[in-house]
Amino acid sequence: MSSFMDLAVWQVSMELVEEVYTLCIQLPRFERSALADQLRRAAVSIPSNISEGYARFNPKEFLRFLRIAQGSAAEVQTQLLICVRVKYATSEQVQPALELVKRVGKLLYNFSRAQERIIEENAKPLRAGE
Repeated sequence: MSSFMDLAVWQVSMELVEEVYTLCIQLPRFERSALADQLRRAAVSIPSNISEGYARFNPKEFLRFLRIAQGSAAEVQTQLLICVRVKYATSEQVQPALELVKRVGKLLYNFSRAQERIIEENAKPLRAGE
């Protein structure tokens, strides 16, 4: 990988950002500076943390930023569900974003596990003859 932009998890999280921004435009005007703002910030945080962690060139640092992104994904999911529960949006309106956040969550989990394996392999002491 030559860039964080090559990562599938970053690409899908950017799709999620676009979907969230589209949804926020549809929310009631009085809610655009509260829940909508928080929803946008949490969505933007996902690809931002992925790219920042990648740029650190350190597996432990990258893993830390991936976990922050996972937390932001959970926050986005919760806020989307809140939009439905308080009747600011319908289930149908938030469904595309919920599907994307689910994909992002799975990708983040798998990518985090891969980073954990890299960290574990690098932490093993070398034996004689290796």
